[in-house]
Amino acid sequence: MVSPSSSLLLATLLSLQAARVAAQLPLPTQPFLPPSPDFGATPSTGSSLPNPHWSTLLGNGLFFYEAQRSGRLPSTNRVSWRNDSCINDGQDVNLDLSGGYYDAGNFIKATFPLSFSIMQICWGAIDHGNGRYDISNQTAYLDDMLRWGLGWLIKAHPSPNTLFVQVDSGDADNAYWGGDRGIPQNRPSYQINDTNPGTDAAALAAAAFASCSSLYSGRSFTSYSSPASLRNTSYASALLEHAQQLYSFAVNAKGGQMTYQTSVPVVKNSYPSSGYGDDLTIAALWLGLAQNDSTLISQAKGYYDQFQLDAQLKDSVFNWDSVLPGIPILATQIHQSYPQLGGNDWQSRAEAYFDRVVSGKGAGKLTKGGLLYYDQASELASLNPALNAAMLLRRYAAIATSTDKRDTYLQFAKNQIDYFLGKNPMSVPYVVGTNPNSPRNPHSAMASGGNDITNINTSPPVEAYTLYGAVVGGPDKRDKYYDLRDDWPQTEVAVDYNAPLLTLAAMHVMNDTTDPFYTSLKAGAYATKKPSGHPCDPVYSCTPSLSTGAKIAIAVVVTVVGLVIIGGIVFLVVRYRRGKRLASSAQDPKF
Repeated sequence: MVSPSSSLLLATLLSLQAARVAAQLPLPTQPFLPPSPDFGATPSTGSSLPNPHWSTLLGNGLFFYEAQRSGRLPSTNRVSWRNDSCINDGQDVNLDLSGGYYDAGNFIKATFPLSFSIMQICWGAIDHGNGRYDISNQTAYLDDMLRWGLGWLIKAHPSPNTLFVQVDSGDADNAYWGGDRGIPQNRPSYQINDTNPGTDAAALAAAAFASCSSLYSGRSFTSYSSPASLRNTSYASALLEHAQQLYSFAVNAKGGQMTYQTSVPVVKNSYPSSGYGDDLTIAALWLGLAQNDSTLISQAKGYYDQFQLDAQLKDSVFNWDSVLPGIPILATQIHQSYPQLGGNDWQSRAEAYFDRVVSGKGAGKLTKGGLLYYDQASELASLNPALNAAMLLRRYAAIATSTDKRDTYLQFAKNQIDYFLGKNPMSVPYVVGTNPNSPRNPHSAMASGGNDITNINTSPPVEAYTLYGAVVGGPDKRDKYYDLRDDWPQTEVAVDYNAPLLTLAAMHVMNDTTDPFYTSLKAGAYATKKPSGHPCDPVYSCTPSLSTGAKIAIAVVVTVVGLVIIGGIVFLVVRYRRGKRLASSAQDPKF
């Protein structure tokens, strides 16, 4: 790595100073703390808004991000078992890259999925913010959560054409299973720059900054609520500057346009990108909205056509690697709210995509239990594609072209949300700490309390800390959930898994007097349904393994059956030949 020049250091100081111009919202003097899981087993008594369970779900979802914090924790830290960690990140490049969020159950800090998550959360706070976060008394925590993530992205962007995309200890991190005080400290910092660019990572970071700039500047969409009460023009301007620089970097890097793993091969082991056309498109849309710039909206359509994204849209899945399904929805929202910016040919694309999803004619099919499942995208975290689809459907339904489409989209989304919150064959609400039937063994090195990586399921027998608000990966394609710490496709947590939960919970806070489904579950419901055997996913083979005794028994049965079959065949052959000889004897003139 090349040490930064004095001009780069100056740019860093200026960026940090600009980010601190705007004061953060004061946090409540009586902090929100997640209630006991038993609270989620008690139905609410009235029909008033906000519904206490949806408000709590929103608060718990934000609480999870606080548990994932890296760096030196503030005095307002609400997660009693967390400690300062990785405070020397960035020292290998003479920068302060401490802070930010650990991406999942280990200790990687990755820009690509973080940018996606922050963009998605700011989007939800724009179109379903005021009256949702505000009425639940969670707006200050939303501000706190966003600034912690955006603050790290600002540090990771110390100059216009430099973006740090990953900080971790590599193999040492993968080999470490333990708390936040023992994290391996040799943590290299990986960057893209003008000569070794990463179009996708730069563009998606630009989208994150631009979407949050729109949120903090008070941008809104007609047919939706006003944004959460975070308006702060100086902070919005600081974020917009980073968005502009990163977008220019993505488009004009001297090294050309390429996926970021081309320049930083190590990210292939964590968050590789399959392309950058979608990232450029959504970055241009968000920046066009933030700047009120029709030229950028036109550029978005140009990228969409250039990279032939229409052909990819119909069966794509919304996630950190593919923001494609969100593009026609965002573009439609922008056009309907700001028609002077142009871009009026997106709505038919959005509805063609959704119609395939809800009709089952697309790549996603419903499991027997009713979960939207994509054979490849859902294997590593089955709930994530389904929740993102539900979130997009709920968002778009407000501007659907017909009442029938609106109702169909809303019902499909409701079915996925209900499944996620306990109306499933396992009777599990897949949010940790929300209900007595919630997962108890999330794949989280910090929360587990163990340090034996070879026996993480049993050491310790009971998870040391409750990771309140964490969305787990979800059940396998047979709707079975095993709650095993080592089965990361089912039990791992991640910053991007929780992003759709925040928007979905916020949507319900102001619009739904009925409780989440999990309040109707009986305590111990999962215990009576917990499956035997093991999962069917990338960690556990779908073919059950057999004990030595079972293998011997099967071998004996096969041998006996084989002998019986062979004996039967011999008997039939002998009988056939004998009958044939007798028939010949009867016709032979010599006899």
